[in-house]
Amino acid sequence: MSGKVVLYYFNGRGKMESIRWLLTVAEVEFDEVFLTTRDQYLKLLSDGALMFQQVPMVEIDGMKLIQTKAILNYIAEKYNLHGKDIKDRVMINMYSEGLMDLMEMIMMLPFTPDVKPKLENIQTKAKERYLPVFEKVLTGPIYLVGGKLSCADVQLLECTLMLEEKFPGILAGFPNVKSFQGRMTQIPAIGRFLQPGSKRKPQPDDHYVKPVMEVFNITLPLP
Repeated sequence: MSGKVVLYYFNGRGKMESIRWLLTVAEVEFDEVFLTTRDQYLKLLSDGALMFQQVPMVEIDGMKLIQTKAILNYIAEKYNLHGKDIKDRVMINMYSEGLMDLMEMIMMLPFTPDVKPKLENIQTKAKERYLPVFEKVLTGPIYLVGGKLSCADVQLLECTLMLEEKFPGILAGFPNVKSFQGRMTQIPAIGRFLQPGSKRKPQPDDHYVKPVMEVFNITLPLP
């Protein structure tokens, strides 16, 4: 695995999935080390690899990076997916932060005892707060910022696919977003990532939740 990017996380989506997406679009090969036991996590802690005792952790360019946003920004900068100047970057970051807020609500569902009210809240916020923003900005442009593919575009695709898994037809009232989604899936690297057998992870289930609970020594459902 020498020289190759290595991802340390669970064998599931979570916060690492956006990193997998961005590396895929940048056409960067990566290996994965899946955490399945608490001892693995404690070993990373004792080695000093986890600055804030958290994963995701990514080995890249001789560094051990943590904090999802920092990792995404590094990859975006390195592979020219972060705009042409500081004004582009701040717009990209605003879009990305909003998308991450929405995706994190979905990420928490597997750890939620009563998902029905959570689902209703997510659907409402997606339709009233988040999707209208992207529907408006995509009225003319092919991409969100500067006429050029960026990490925000990749996250928007990831987010809309997650939403459609939970709420089929949710994009019916957002034709510009749906057209954008169709354009993005025509990118060869993305097309390959969407095929069975890729490193894209499926929707989380008990096989994902159980190791997370065990590694972090969580015995009760999260609130």
